[in-house]
Amino acid sequence: MNGIVKYPLLFLFLLPGVFAFGQRISGVENYAINRPGVVMIRTEYSANVYVNSMKMDNKQFNALLDSIQNLDQAGGISAEQKLDIVLREMNNNPSRFFQTTFDYIKQSEQITATGTGFFITGDGYVATNCHLIDRDNAFIRRQFILTAFQQITDASIAALESSWATTFTEQQRSLLYNTYASVYSRLFSMILYGLKKYVYVVYRVDREDKGPGTEKKPASIVAKGQPMPGKDVAILKIETTHEMPVLTLADSSLPRVGEQLFVYGYPGPVTNNDFLAAESAIEPTLTTGIVSAVKNSVGGWPLIQMDANINHGSSGGPVCNEKGEVVGLTTFGSLENTGGLAAGLNFAVPVAILDEYLDTAGIDPKLSRSSQLYAQGVDFFDQGHYKSALKRFEEVKKLNSMYPRLYIYIEDCKSRIKKGMDHYSGPIERLLVIALLIMGLSALAAWGAVRLSRRTP
Repeated sequence: MNGIVKYPLLFLFLLPGVFAFGQRISGVENYAINRPGVVMIRTEYSANVYVNSMKMDNKQFNALLDSIQNLDQAGGISAEQKLDIVLREMNNNPSRFFQTTFDYIKQSEQITATGTGFFITGDGYVATNCHLIDRDNAFIRRQFILTAFQQITDASIAALESSWATTFTEQQRSLLYNTYASVYSRLFSMILYGLKKYVYVVYRVDREDKGPGTEKKPASIVAKGQPMPGKDVAILKIETTHEMPVLTLADSSLPRVGEQLFVYGYPGPVTNNDFLAAESAIEPTLTTGIVSAVKNSVGGWPLIQMDANINHGSSGGPVCNEKGEVVGLTTFGSLENTGGLAAGLNFAVPVAILDEYLDTAGIDPKLSRSSQLYAQGVDFFDQGHYKSALKRFEEVKKLNSMYPRLYIYIEDCKSRIKKGMDHYSGPIERLLVIALLIMGLSALAAWGAVRLSRRTP
């Protein structure tokens, strides 16, 4: 009897309408409960790129035009063919037609790396991949130079079209790109100055008066490993006055091969799709699959192989089991011989690796009260107990008035209650059931004690 009195809340998980964390849930419930805690990670780099200015060698260029004119004494070469000849000659011997100057072009550039993360505490700690927020200088420099080259080349080609009073075909434009690439790689220098890095966490918010929107908050790096082949995890922190939605971490044991997985992320081909509304970018994509294998990294620690589809931008996203718990972080895929990503051959860093850095940083990942209430509200809603669901959602509102998708549920609850659709199962009814269970067990225990005492000599 003492055990029953000590843990009376255990009975709550035996009754309908009370969400019990750790039980299996459907994919719909998985998304409904976990989606609010999934965030986008943006790392923005800015710098100035200085590039040698170049000019056309007019003497050599005019000599080329004269030679073409001499070839066309009979007038059988069209203007387009002459342009093709000019562009091919420039591409074959760029150092003949282009000269460096002592002047520099200053090009202010910004590049952005995006990925996925998720809240692990209500006060704003976020888990993600290290490679999203920590790239080596050589990689960053290369990206800046490529971006600067693209803009300078576009401007140079546009200037040629204007001065020559023509419009290049796609083939001619491609040839010019190759020419300029050769020129800049062999004759001109690009210098990077003033490199700065900013890390942001971007997430959906819902406001009662304004509807859905996004928040973009600067994040500090609390702890990090190393990009693959290192332990590719990082922990960020944002400042918040609200209690954030949180995902539950599974224990450190590895999932078994064949287990169902639910993977959240912001894949680039979706996030950057021109046919989708800009506000849709903050909605994460859910893909599903199974644990295909458990492999070891070159460092000797385990990796979860899965067949759920991912793409660039999915990195750092939570990989959840059928209970909605995070078992790993999406980290990398496999490459085809063509250089593209091989479908269904992807890997996640297990949550045990994340635990190492949480322990070192002294962070205790735990479900926020707002997340508990929200999950209970979703469970009540799915069972048709709209009054009970509304009560939970109103409690969430007090803790975080911008909780994602909160007002959609609140309005749906009110609408269905108004239509008389509520299947009421109130707290008094549940307490009566608990009381009856306790009374029954108490009577059973007392009866057993009496029988035992009667048998005792």
